[in-house]
Amino acid sequence: MAGIIKPMCIILITAVLAMAVAPRGEATIGCGSVVSYLNPCLPYVTNKGPLGSCCSGVKGLYGAAQTTPDRQSVCTCLKSLAGSYKDVDLNKAAGLPGQCGVNIPYKISPSTDCSKVN
Repeated sequence: MAGIIKPMCIILITAVLAMAVAPRGEATIGCGSVVSYLNPCLPYVTNKGPLGSCCSGVKGLYGAAQTTPDRQSVCTCLKSLAGSYKDVDLNKAAGLPGQCGVNIPYKISPSTDCSKVN
């Protein structure tokens, strides 16, 4: 019995150490995914087209961002995108979630503090 306990303890300690060192809460949604989901919204937020199929992308992105790191990653991407496109109507961009029936816990704006998003 003692011959089994020692190897089991070593395995258990190794597993605990591996979990302690492993990165926690990494986002699985990158900016490329955010752009893919929201690409149909670009004509609308640049005043060059209707809302069209934008809401399906907004809802898809909302559904994909299930963890806090995912929501923070999406927020950071949206913040970056909102600040990088000079033709984006920030009021339309900020209003997209409500227009599409989605409630997000932050405003889409270049000034949003994404580290506070849960």
